[in-house]
Amino acid sequence: MPVIRKADLADAPQLALIAERTFRDTFAGQNTAENMDQHCRLSYGAALQAEEISAPHRVTLLAKEAGVIVGFAQLRWKGAPRCVEARSPAEIQRLYVVKDWHGRGVAQELMSACIEEIRNRGGDAVWLGVWERNPRAISFYRKFGFVEVGEHVFPLGTDPQRDIVMVRPVGAAG
Repeated sequence: MPVIRKADLADAPQLALIAERTFRDTFAGQNTAENMDQHCRLSYGAALQAEEISAPHRVTLLAKEAGVIVGFAQLRWKGAPRCVEARSPAEIQRLYVVKDWHGRGVAQELMSACIEEIRNRGGDAVWLGVWERNPRAISFYRKFGFVEVGEHVFPLGTDPQRDIVMVRPVGAAG
């Protein structure tokens, strides 16, 4: 099983490549190349990842095997939508695993590490947005006790997509 640890600035270049690759692997088949390119240009890149790693209201967790990132999760503590009713909510902004590592328990380990990190920072709920057309992810989150509480728009390039907002208490079993 890969080792999970917090990212540091030296991880930014490799994280940028893996983040874009896993996003494209997950969504390119259902979206236009133009919208994918625009989103990736605005969301990934070593400088952007370094900025996110350094931000005080974010934490990036990496799953690494033999020095290579095989999965990652990014957490942030701001901007929860109104449908998330909690005193101190945190968002799982991204959670992706490299395709060759699917089915090996990496996503479960990352999710557990996310919940523990949020608990350690005093969070009482964890929320996320998941594309309504991603049944595999929705099922995964439900297994961890997440429930639907609303929706929001995720702009993918020029395509405003519907994300389901899901939430669970931090102290819940999962």
